[in-house]
Amino acid sequence: MTGGWTGLPAELDAVLAALLGLLVGSFLNVVIYRLPKMMERQWAAECAELAGEAPPAAEKFNLMVPRSRCSSCGHLIVWYENIPVLSYLFLKGRCSVCGTRFGWRYPVVEMVTGALFFFCIWRWGLSATGLAWCGFSAALLALALIDWDTTLLPDDITLPLLWAGLVVSALGWNPAVSLGQAVWGAVAGYMSLWLVYWAFKLVTGKEGMGYGDFKLFAALGAWMGWPALVPMILMASVIGAGVGIAMKFSSGLREGGYVPFGPFLAGAGLTAMVFGPQSILRAVGL
Repeated sequence: MTGGWTGLPAELDAVLAALLGLLVGSFLNVVIYRLPKMMERQWAAECAELAGEAPPAAEKFNLMVPRSRCSSCGHLIVWYENIPVLSYLFLKGRCSVCGTRFGWRYPVVEMVTGALFFFCIWRWGLSATGLAWCGFSAALLALALIDWDTTLLPDDITLPLLWAGLVVSALGWNPAVSLGQAVWGAVAGYMSLWLVYWAFKLVTGKEGMGYGDFKLFAALGAWMGWPALVPMILMASVIGAGVGIAMKFSSGLREGGYVPFGPFLAGAGLTAMVFGPQSILRAVGL
């Protein structure tokens, strides 16, 4: 059996996609770390402008520059120290100069991205559909970790993800979801959490979630269609509540006593992609 555009066996296409996923995962590590800092710098510059002050002096900082470096000694990471997974294993997770230990998340993100890309191409082939779901997977993984670290869900990712879901359906690259289901999925996804937000705020006077959660759920609705919204929100809510309770009893809650909801929405979206939305309902006996 041959795969998609390459004419190679489908299994080989999936392996090549996994290798690409490792490289994309390495880039996602950069996005996860730098994008929130880029947003903070932009906010600081905007606040200074409104106050009539000069923006804070800072070196150029984006997803491309400066080069990656050790946070302890400033050693610039050379190309052979930045090979996904292999460099981490060869260096034993430490800086080659000062020996400072790097976080385990770096190779894990790379491997998870590789596994997701393998699955997408194995299931949908090397096609527009398969590549679209690869992009969906990468975006959700980045959003989940950014939100967990910073409680931010950047518009730079959520909004393109939302529009991509609608475009993919319009082009017929997501045969399981019609354009109508995608549009109403986006509408219902956003409005449902918006209504919950305001109901909670009117009752308690507190904000239970951020606007980024509305946009992320709208994006999931655009990709999965409106029928998938109930299974996904059910899964995200149950697991999120369980993790929150466990963290509370273990004194693991951050200041303010909250747990970001985005990672659980993203996890539900990935689960729905891999197993199908209805599998979530069957898992809880519905």
